[in-house]
Amino acid sequence: MSTGARPYAAVDLGASSGRVMVGRVGPDSLELTEVHRFANRPVRVPEGLRWDVLGLYAGVLEGLRAAGDGLASVGIDSWAVDYGLLDADGALLGNPVHYRDRRTDGVAEKVWARVPAGELYAATGLQYAPFNTLYQLTAACSTAQLTQARRLLLIPDLLTYWLTGEQGTELTNASTTQLIDPRTRDWSHEVAKRLGIDLSLFAPLRHPGDPAGELRPEVLEETGLAGPVPVTAVGSHDTASAVAAVPATGERFAYICTGTWSLAGLELDAPVLTEESRAANFTNELGLDGTVRYLRNIMGLWLLQECVRAWGEPDALGALLLEAAKVPALRSVVDAGDAAFLAPGRMPERIAEACRVSGQPVPASPVETTRCILDSLALAHRRAVEDAQRLAGRSVDVVHIVGGGTRNALLCQLTADACGLPVVSGPTEAAALGNVLVQARAHGPAGDLAGMRRLLTRTQLLTRYEPRGGTRRWEAAWARLA
Repeated sequence: MSTGARPYAAVDLGASSGRVMVGRVGPDSLELTEVHRFANRPVRVPEGLRWDVLGLYAGVLEGLRAAGDGLASVGIDSWAVDYGLLDADGALLGNPVHYRDRRTDGVAEKVWARVPAGELYAATGLQYAPFNTLYQLTAACSTAQLTQARRLLLIPDLLTYWLTGEQGTELTNASTTQLIDPRTRDWSHEVAKRLGIDLSLFAPLRHPGDPAGELRPEVLEETGLAGPVPVTAVGSHDTASAVAAVPATGERFAYICTGTWSLAGLELDAPVLTEESRAANFTNELGLDGTVRYLRNIMGLWLLQECVRAWGEPDALGALLLEAAKVPALRSVVDAGDAAFLAPGRMPERIAEACRVSGQPVPASPVETTRCILDSLALAHRRAVEDAQRLAGRSVDVVHIVGGGTRNALLCQLTADACGLPVVSGPTEAAALGNVLVQARAHGPAGDLAGMRRLLTRTQLLTRYEPRGGTRRWEAAWARLA
């Protein structure tokens, strides 16, 4: 570790695990160490699928204890859209509902009957996804919990509240609720009014870098930390933090944040709110320093994670990838953006059925299924990058892949092949790095967004993949699905 640099604790919560990382930032140094990792296991109860948020909070406390004294700040990022409800006393009203729960089935049509889909997109710029917070709130309308609720906090804001006793709604995550106007970067009061959503449920908006309180005395006692320890709002949507950590050297880049999901698109200075953009299901989420994350959600490595779980061989992934590289390319592909793959369970069978319905060879083994998934993801990455450039009127020269998928060299190479563009892979812990850099900027040692990225290019291990062959075969593969 660099001497003389104060440590920042980044709490980074993903859909399958959480981690607490300690980062140190200097003029020419950026170092990150994992001090605690813990599982994030949703629980199915009689009323549906729920997050074990108390278990997550316990993991956060244990991670802060492991981080040790002298912390300059703490920041929290997580997945988007989900929330906890508090009563008038500030107590949690039940475990937060998981975005893969079925309660929003058929809800979108009810929303569109009151605010047509085109009007909703023009006002909020958010892609259709059945789990958007707006649809979750519509599904919860008139329930006992929502009726009793006096405050709604998105997941990172809920954990921040438990750490500090202070309530706020961080903007980058709020922009995924489908209740924010991306032009004004404020609530869309007209949409909320037409849908009967009470915006007073939300705490005041915060921006990345804003102070979010200090660790409560009880938290200091439980973690053994010496106070005061400030908590800083970061890009609390993990994708916002990850995009902030894209090591780009200019503006002509596309990014793919890979993990359970693949988020593929461009960084813009204004939203794209056209009907063509809505039809292509692109979203305009807010990023650092007035930027817009213009991207498409793709099912991501969730497809492979679910297959590995179904096969009951969690340690076999490395061997599967080695063998999958030997399977002929593009034998079979599926639409990796299809909502049919959203729910957990029976993923190998569902992929096989999708191949059968489209008249393609059905994968006959885990290795063939693995290759089908990776080819399908690379193809979806190509479509997203192409469509984003066309819809935004901007060309790119390179694709940056960040996040957990950087460990998958085959996926990175296939993405380069499919896009016909060089791919720069890394950093892997992009969300945690973006989290740390925003904290460091708020407290002094880091510069603007461009300066943060220059620091990343100097300090992080990056791998470059050059495209192989032409892209015609990828065009033909997509034609099979279309």
